[in-house]
Amino acid sequence: MKLKEIAAVSGKPGLFKVVKPSRTGLVLESLDEKKSRLATGPHHRVSLLHEISIYTVDYDKTIPLQEMLSKILKEFGDDIGVDGKSDPEELKAFIEHIAPDYDKDRVYVSDIKKLVVWYNILFNVAPETLEEKENEESKDTIKDENNSSEKSDKKESK
Repeated sequence: MKLKEIAAVSGKPGLFKVVKPSRTGLVLESLDEKKSRLATGPHHRVSLLHEISIYTVDYDKTIPLQEMLSKILKEFGDDIGVDGKSDPEELKAFIEHIAPDYDKDRVYVSDIKKLVVWYNILFNVAPETLEEKENEESKDTIKDENNSSEKSDKKESK
């Protein structure tokens, strides 16, 4: 499973696996033991996890959620020391340790709680999503660069 296959729905607890698109939205399946299904519509706000990032003090830069999850995994493993019910000061200290340049004004405690809860869910259900996929992405980038240079070579030879 990859982060682009996992979604969060505003107003619904937990995370959902994207099963398939429907005419008006998506069919999602919860990642908990119940495996309940949810058909989203235009009134649901669905966010795919690979599109989420954390604000930094530099307004032009954000930290992708994938990178944050990988840092947490490397630093803490299975016991991160906080949970969704932890004291706000503990949560702020936790994210400060992981991302010292996060924007304290635009990243709320509720956002940090979501990060912690999502990490715990993903660690238990889909631990492969926590590891950074730099090698695959760089291979894809190299392939794209090679393809574009081959195309330009063919155009020049014509």
